[in-house]
Amino acid sequence: MLTVDASGRTPPYEQIRDQLRVQIVAGDLDVGTRLPSVRRLAADLGVAPGTVARAYRELEQAGLVRTNRRTGTMVAPPAAVGGRSAAELAAYCVAGMRGLGLTDAQIVAAVQDCLRRDPRPPTDLGT
Repeated sequence: MLTVDASGRTPPYEQIRDQLRVQIVAGDLDVGTRLPSVRRLAADLGVAPGTVARAYRELEQAGLVRTNRRTGTMVAPPAAVGGRSAAELAAYCVAGMRGLGLTDAQIVAAVQDCLRRDPRPPTDLGT
């Protein structure tokens, strides 16, 4: 659930952007999760649509979401998360593997197996 503190020092678009970013990186929002429309979220939070649009635009520039006129704004897959820190990308990947039902031990084993098979970094992550 997103909230906006209108009396706070942080601009509302930054509050929205930062809350969504935390939810995405932590894996609370799965890849492909559709975010509310700009108008709907603006109405729910009591802010102008431009405020939400700016937050979404900055999330898209960061590679965390993708926007399509037809399908709306959705959480981007990890491969689209170019320029993110190793910790953010790892959190994203772990959340995805947990979403598949893997235990922490299975996740560690999968990563170790991957490193043993091919220690070279992938070239398609945009980093």
